[in-house]
Amino acid sequence: MSKLLLIESIENKIYVIRGQKVMLDSDLAKLYRVKTSNLNKAVKRNLDRFPQDFMFQLTKEEFNNLKFHFGISSWGGTRKLPYAFTEQGVAMLSSVLKSKKAIQVNILIVRTFVKIREFLSTHKELAQKLNELEKKTVKHDIEIKTIFEAIRQLMAIEEKPKKQIGFRP
Repeated sequence: MSKLLLIESIENKIYVIRGQKVMLDSDLAKLYRVKTSNLNKAVKRNLDRFPQDFMFQLTKEEFNNLKFHFGISSWGGTRKLPYAFTEQGVAMLSSVLKSKKAIQVNILIVRTFVKIREFLSTHKELAQKLNELEKKTVKHDIEIKTIFEAIRQLMAIEEKPKKQIGFRP
């Protein structure tokens, strides 16, 4: 599999859960070409390397929501709720899984996270510029409405009838 296809495959396996970009243990295991249970055993042997901001277990509700939104099969699936690894957790996996394959995959995963972060940063800049433009437009709209109101008021002023000077019969 080419690196580009692998990076695209990795991008498709990054989810946002609890406001964090994470990858599930089963997806990581497939990338590392190990069983999910073996990946989790290696992690459990080194739990002190995986604080809550590196890895957490999904709640039943989070997992059901994930299955619903992304069409993850429930047939023959996991007996335990999956673990989610943040970018830091994925980086820490390289110290736990020491095969060459694990190191190569970790490098690609970290690069993918960086690519996503750069993309989101660009989007934030564009969103900020769009907001500034919108504010200017709103300000101009208000000014234009004020001008139209003033013109309407000027048009609405009726001319007072002029007094006729002259004689009455």
